[in-house]
Amino acid sequence: MNQPVISIQNLNHYFGKGQLRKQVLFEINLEINAGEIVIMTGPSGSGKTTLLTLVGGLRSAQEGSLRVLGRELCGASAHQLTLTRRSNGYIFQAHNLHGSLTALQNVRMGLELHKGMTPQQMQRQSAEMLELVGLGNRLNYYPDDLSGGQKQRVAIARALVSHPKIVLADEPTAALDSKSGRDVVNLMHNLAKEQACTILLVTHDNRILDIADRIVYMEDGKLAKAPAAVG
Repeated sequence: MNQPVISIQNLNHYFGKGQLRKQVLFEINLEINAGEIVIMTGPSGSGKTTLLTLVGGLRSAQEGSLRVLGRELCGASAHQLTLTRRSNGYIFQAHNLHGSLTALQNVRMGLELHKGMTPQQMQRQSAEMLELVGLGNRLNYYPDDLSGGQKQRVAIARALVSHPKIVLADEPTAALDSKSGRDVVNLMHNLAKEQACTILLVTHDNRILDIADRIVYMEDGKLAKAPAAVG
């Protein structure tokens, strides 16, 4: 049987030190397999984004075990975390595009860390990715000249251009109207399935839950059973 790409066992996490130390994650156990789309939902402040940042190597895990692509991140060094981040694509609620760069240049940033590519290859791969997200006619547009949905598509193109094994998305539809949000999520779903990458997506948006292979519910820093649907 294949090893899970993300394996979390008895994970605890704390913010602050001394008397101000506060536990924010409690005994998290979760396994996610290659190619799975897992949506994490639950109330604000329940620890979803904290867990996402730990999986992404954006901060170091403290207690328990957190293995991503076979690499243990609990107590990992800064160098090990950097290596982990190179395997991931990130999509945030705010598209985090550089205003002074064109769509093409923003997407190309997703390839800058990858050795062995010529500038021409980077340029071509970035253009192809923008074509795939429906922005082939907007390569040289700056973010200010794009709609919210288009900016988020550029962010998706940047996250997926390096063909990452894992995509981590934090509220990717929060700033979008329902149609743009649905378009963006369908796009992520289709591209991920084509590239066989794993998606872990945090959302409050109940309209997009149907794209998930599995939904994980989080409350008060713990994985919990999802509440029964009302109505």
